[in-house]
Amino acid sequence: QVQLVESGGGLVQAGGSLRLSCAASERTFSSSAMGWFRQAPGKEREFVAAISWTSSITYADSVKGRFTISRDNAKNTVYLQMNSLKPEDTAVYYCAARYRRVAVSTSEYNYWGQGTQVTVSS
Repeated sequence: QVQLVESGGGLVQAGGSLRLSCAASERTFSSSAMGWFRQAPGKEREFVAAISWTSSITYADSVKGRFTISRDNAKNTVYLQMNSLKPEDTAVYYCAARYRRVAVSTSEYNYWGQGTQVTVSS
């Protein structure tokens, strides 16, 4: 069973930055694709960014140019650097894992973290 633990959320003013981390328990982290999703109150969970086992990257259009996903296989950790934050980025952010290739649908991920709250004030 893969365990994912997110951290790094918090309250930030618009235009500010945060870096989220997701630590995985899985020894085969290096062969996993990792995704970040978010869910705002009253809305469905949506794709943010994903990185494949070979570090191929995909972003949602809404975060392109502002967010950067990266991974450190030595630390079994994936990161989401969020810059130029906007109030509409406010949500609970989740990381997720699947085998090798990136995907943008929640249904394609097998493992999920508990989420970390990001609040951007205007």
